[in-house]
Order: sequence, then C-alpha cells, then structure tokens
Amino acid sequence: MIFEELRTVKLPRLSGNRPSRPKDDWLLRPEPFRTGVYGTEHPHELVMDNGLIRRTWRLFPNAATVAFDNLMTSETIIRGVKPEALIRLNGIDYEIGGLKGQAEYGYLRREWVDALTANQDAFQCTGYETGPIKERFPYRRVSETEAAVWPPPGMSLTLHFAPPERAKELKGLVLSVHYEMYDGLPLLAKWFSLRNGSERAWRIDSFTSEMLAVVEWESPVETPDRWDYPNIDVESDYAFQGMTRKKANRTTCWLPDPDYTSQVNYDCLTPLLLVSKPPLGPGVTLPPGEAFDTFRTFELVHDSTDRERKGLAQKRMYRVLAPWVEDNPIFMHVMSDGADEVRAAIDQCAEVGFEMVILSFGSGFDMENDDPAYIKRMKELADYAHRKGIRIGGYSLLASRTIGAEEDVVNPNGAYYVHAPCLGSRWGRGYLQKMRTFLERTGFDALEHDGSYAGDICGSTEHPGHIGREDSQWMQWRAITDFYKWCRGSGVYLNVPDWYFLNGSNKTGMGYREVNWALPRERQLILARQNIFDGTWEKTPGMGWMFVPLMPYHGGGAEAILEPLSEHLDDYASHLANNFASGVQAIYRGRRLFDTEETKRVVRRWVDFYKTYRPILDSDMIHVRRPDGRDYDCILHVNPRLAHRGLAVVHNPLDGPLRTTLRLPLYYTGLTDAASIREREGTPVFYELDRTFHAEVPVTVAGKSMTWLVIEKPEG
Repeated sequence: MIFEELRTVKLPRLSGNRPSRPKDDWLLRPEPFRTGVYGTEHPHELVMDNGLIRRTWRLFPNAATVAFDNLMTSETIIRGVKPEALIRLNGIDYEIGGLKGQAEYGYLRREWVDALTANQDAFQCTGYETGPIKERFPYRRVSETEAAVWPPPGMSLTLHFAPPERAKELKGLVLSVHYEMYDGLPLLAKWFSLRNGSERAWRIDSFTSEMLAVVEWESPVETPDRWDYPNIDVESDYAFQGMTRKKANRTTCWLPDPDYTSQVNYDCLTPLLLVSKPPLGPGVTLPPGEAFDTFRTFELVHDSTDRERKGLAQKRMYRVLAPWVEDNPIFMHVMSDGADEVRAAIDQCAEVGFEMVILSFGSGFDMENDDPAYIKRMKELADYAHRKGIRIGGYSLLASRTIGAEEDVVNPNGAYYVHAPCLGSRWGRGYLQKMRTFLERTGFDALEHDGSYAGDICGSTEHPGHIGREDSQWMQWRAITDFYKWCRGSGVYLNVPDWYFLNGSNKTGMGYREVNWALPRERQLILARQNIFDGTWEKTPGMGWMFVPLMPYHGGGAEAILEPLSEHLDDYASHLANNFASGVQAIYRGRRLFDTEETKRVVRRWVDFYKTYRPILDSDMIHVRRPDGRDYDCILHVNPRLAHRGLAVVHNPLDGPLRTTLRLPLYYTGLTDAASIREREGTPVFYELDRTFHAEVPVTVAGKSMTWLVIEKPEG
C-alpha cells in the first residue's frame, strides 16, 4: 500500500479533536446539522460529522473505525477497534480492514491508535471516495402529503479494499464498504458490496457488515437474567416476520466481546459487541463480472433515555429514510368486486372525500386472475375511479396458504404462518409476475398484500429461484423486496402487515387483534384508542392502519357491527372521531359508507375535520394519557414548523361530563414562553408556559364524547 494514495489532504480540515455539544435541538431545528467529510491533523485520518454524531477512520496501515462519538451527550460510543466487516468466501473467513494490537478493550486512547498494526490476512484499504447520497431505489411521489426530498440529504463515504497479497486466489475481487450520514438527525447507514472481477465464481457463505466494540450500558458482576443494551437503535432493511420493529429485526445482535477481558462481569458475557449479520447465509454464488450488495444497517444514536424522545427520533428516521410513509390516504375496503357495487362505493367515497378504494378480502377479487376479460373489467373500474379522483387497489394473500408439495416451503419446522409457498418456486416466481402484470395492465395503484414473506427457510433443491436451504431466505427476501421497490417506483400504494417500510411499503397494522373487532361496539372504541396510543410510540400516524367493521368481521353478531349505519350512528361517529382525530386511517370494511343523508353528513364532517387539520394530524404524536375507561385520555399532535403548532385530542369515556385540567407538554411545538389555545373553533386563550414548557388548560368534555384544542403561537 502506498502512503500517498491514502492521504486526506484534499478534504476540508476538522479543527480540534474535542467534540462540541450542539446548541440547537435537532428534533425542533434540524437545519444546522449538515454532514461533512473532513481530514484531521493526522495525515491518514478522516471523519464524517453532522454536528450530532461523528465517526472517525484511520486509513493506514489499514482502514478501521477508531472513534465514534455522540456529540449530543459528549460521550464516546465505542471502546475499541474491530474489523470494518467480515466475509466468508468458499468456506474461508476474511476480515475487511481493521487494526490489531489493542491490549485493553475497556477504553481506547488516541495515542494507542498510532501503534496498531494491520492484519496482513485481511482485505487491505486501497482508497476512498465521497459524494452525495444516492437513492436506494426509484420513488414516484403521488401525494402532496409526501416529503419531496429523495434521496435523503447527507453525504456518502466509500472505502475500497483489495484482497490480501498472500491470497492470490482472490485476485480480481474488489470490496467496497459504504457509509451514509444524514443531515439533521443522528443517523448512519452502512453496507458493503463485492464485485467479482476474477474468472471464477465465488460462494458468499456468510458476512458481517458491521462490528462495533460498544461501550457497555451496564456492568453487573453477576450475569443477570435480562440485559439492558446500549442506547443506540440498530436495524436493517433485511426485516420480516413482524408488524413491529423489534419483531422484524433479524440482523442486530448484541454479543459478548472475547477481547474485553477486564470487564466487570465475571462470566465476560456483557452484551457490548454490536454485530449486524443475516440469520442464515446468504449462501449465494457470485459469478464473474457480477456484484453483490449486502443489506443496509442503520444506526440511530440517542441523546436521551426518555421513551417519548426516543420514539420521536425513530419516527424522524422513518420520515427521512422512507418518505412515502407520509402518504396517508383515506380508504375504504369494499366487500364486492362486482362492477355496479364497486362503482357505487367509488361514488360514495368521492361524495364524502375518501381517497382510495380497496377491493377487500372476501370480496371475490382475484389479482391472480389473468384472464383478459377479467383484466379488462378491472381496468374499466380503475379508469372509473381515477375519473372520480379515487385511487383503487385490491387485496392479495401470499402466505397462510398452501399451493402444493412442489411449491410450498420445505421445512421440517413448517412455515411461520403454518403454510406458505416458496417465493423461489415456479409458483412463487409466477405469482409475483402476475401481481406486476395485473397492476401494469389495469392501472390499479394500490395493493394490500397480506401475509408477506415472513423469512421462511426452504430446503428444496428443485426450486428455480434458490439453490437450497442456505440461500433460500436471502433469495426470497430479494424477490419480495424487488417487487415492492418496483411498486414504489411505479407509485403503487402498499398496505403490508409486515415491517417492509425501508423497502417501499407505506403502511402496516397500528397494532390490533383481529377478533377484537367482533367485540361489542363500546369495547371496540376504547380498545381502538389504546391501539393507537400504543402503536404510535414507534409509528407515525400514517404508518399504521386501524379497522372499522361496517359488516361482520370474525363473528361477533349484531352488537359488534355498524350496519345498518343510520341505526348505530353514534358509534359510527365515535369510530370516525377516534381515527380522524388521531391522524390514523382505518379500514372501513363494508359495502357502503353511508345509508342516509344524516349518515353522509356525519362522515363528511369528520373527513372535513381531518382535511382541515391534516398537516398537524399527520405530524408526530405526544402521549399525554393512555385510555383506561376510568378517566379522560389524551394525545397531542405537535409540529414546530406549522401555524398549528399542536392539536390536543381529549376523550371522555364516562357516561357523564368530565371536568379536568390538562397539563399539556408543549416543548415539541417549539413554543417556549406562551401559547394561544382554543377549543375547537372557539376564541383563543393566552397561556403562559412553565419552566418545563407545560400549559395547564381547563376543559369540560361531555359524556361519551371528545373535544380538541388547537395550539398556536401567540400574536405579537
């Protein structure tokens, strides 16, 4: 390696080594925090920094992360140097970069780094390049509510590596480790790519795309039954098998670090080695002339342990990485695919301001039907909907079904959803092509895709889409995410009850139990508000859907449903209030939205309310008081960038009127000294904020009713 090739003299210099804490709160004012790549006083060192986090690499004698700092808290994140990545090729393990010789792994002094040496058997750094962030995949913006910024603003850094000199058989392979740091939030992405410039094929048995020796979060002498992990959220786009981030996270591992022998825990089992790797494989073969990309790992550094603030940070991350989650259409599930019934539902949606119709499960709709006559009929319905200004889509079931022994996953433990076809089978490949063809030919612009790929492993050696067990998970994930990315680039809205947001899906369940919608109506209403309150800790309002059983759903009888709508108008209105006032759209499943003029007026009134306050209702939510059926419950929408800085929603589940004084936390509205607060469209009242940015507001709410408060900046 030549010294001059890796000098960072062309980069702007970052003066000083001591990180400084930011003066602004990035959740309120992200503009000052712009990403840069810098050189330092050391000739072989470079830094990515956005004022919130800073990561530092030495490039000689090999590339390695030598510092990772939380500038918001003035704390270091890592305590030691590890390889930048690991890869197993044809059964042999290789380190990517890294430096050796650190004797103590409890902490890392700057002067120690100069004495570290390169592992001659590792891939060696040959250079780097920087530039803007590139889009992960095409994104067609179809709604005015979606953010216009794509790709996200920030900077990228790529470190290039060549195989070790002594591994002559690896000649021609080029491995590049990629980093992205985003403007305005403490977030870093990492992945690597391998290009095969040799004349032979290579099997990628496994890989680790990130390895960090993180500072421990706790140091118990005895090994506890349950550990607390360091205050950093790590996830990847290799996610499946869950409606929540936690369940769908298949790649993040917190492991013991065998190099850290001086830790307090006697068993040396403290989980402080952060590793990001697939649970299996990938086990894929890389032919000559082709390239392989790993999944992307995203590292969100927190500046607080407060649950609300951490949730706001996570939601900001998704608004930046997946801006399509801000597309939050009002939609109906129609229980028919007959032309007359669907047109009637489209007409009703247009009359009351709904924006999307989805042909529901149980409607008879079949997206796998490629008969030309059926395609023609569906295209006519799509054309009719579009003339009315309505988007249209349909439901399709992937998992939870069996096709046959030759097409289903081959696994002695069964499938996650009991039964599932393999996406690498002939049927699976044909199914995804049918979905794409249907959408292209009909002009449908929404897909509700139930039972998406859930990570099933398939041991078949006969399926054309994978070789065997080891590559089956990777290849099926690639198949479904390639399809979802195509949908995103084509402007197709995706309702997917699994965590595929980072690969293009728009919405998943807010968090609900299906059979609860067969309970008596009054119980549904409070449970629904609990679902919304709990689901929005990690989801924006637009990321989750709720449910309204206009017709029977999972049984329950007449006391559970809303039909006839005019005879249960109070309960129908309460469902509408629950959903629209929270900014959460629900599946209104039935054959009609209204049956009388009075019903129509009620639906229209709540749609108009939502559209009047849509920007603030679609904004982030502060959790004031959880519904419990015993007292008021309250949520607070906040956005310091809007004229409506906040909108508080207060429900009274009791039979009689409820009088209380709300203590509204207004910090995230951006107001510091005072607020102008009005109830509904009433007269604004001036309130001073206390030292913790709270306003005490007296309210009276009628029995079995709700009200809302609009928070604005006082004039003058």
